[in-house]
Amino acid sequence: MEQDIATQVVGLGGSSDFTLWSLFLRADFVVKFVIILLIASSIFSWALIFDKFKLFKSINKTTEDFEKKFWKAKSAESFNNNLPVNSNDPATLIFKAAMAELLKTKRQSSALQTARVERILEIATDNEIKKIEKNFTFLATIGSTAPFIGLFGTVWGIMNSFQSIAISRNTSLAIVAPGIAEALFATALGLLAAIPAVVAYNKFNSDSRRYFSRIENFSKRFLSII
Repeated sequence: MEQDIATQVVGLGGSSDFTLWSLFLRADFVVKFVIILLIASSIFSWALIFDKFKLFKSINKTTEDFEKKFWKAKSAESFNNNLPVNSNDPATLIFKAAMAELLKTKRQSSALQTARVERILEIATDNEIKKIEKNFTFLATIGSTAPFIGLFGTVWGIMNSFQSIAISRNTSLAIVAPGIAEALFATALGLLAAIPAVVAYNKFNSDSRRYFSRIENFSKRFLSII
C-alpha cells in the first residue's frame, strides 16, 4: 500500500497537468468511483429535468385547451363523446373517469351520485398527480446527497495526499497540489450535480402544486353543474 502511494507520489510530483481528464486519470480508484457516480447522477438528473420541463409545458397547454372547450360545450355528455380515445392529458383522463361514474349512477339519487363522482375525481386526480411527480424523489435525493458524496471523495483524496507527504517526507507544493486538486474536483462535481437538482425539484414541486390546484378548481366547478 505504502509502496503504491510512494510510486504515485513520484508521478504526481513531476506532473503539472491539471486538466479535468488528467485529474480523473491520476485519482485514486475510490475517488474515480465517486466521480463516475456523480457524473452519472448528474446526467440522469439533467435528462429528468428536461423530461419534466417538457411534461409541464405540454400538460399546461393541453389542460388549458381542454377547459376552454369544455366550458364552451353544450353539455358534459356531448363533450365527453367527442374527446379523443387515446388522450394522455391528465385533465381529460380525470374528466373521463368522472363521466363514466356519472353515467353509471344516473338512476341513483342526486346526493349519492354527486358523492360518488366526487370520490372518483379525487382518486383520478391523485393517480395523475402521482404520475406527474414520478422521479421527483430522485431529484431530491441527488440534491441532498451529491454534496456529501463529493465531500467523501474529497476527504479520501486529502487522506491520500497526507499519506504521500508522510511517505515522501516532502511538503513541496508539487507533491501536495495534485492530490488536493483531485480531491476538490470531487466536491465540485458534487455541487454541480446537486445545485440543478435542488432548483429543479423546487420548481417542479411548485408547478405540480399549481397544476393540482387547477384540477381541483375544475373539479369543484364541474360538481356544481352536474
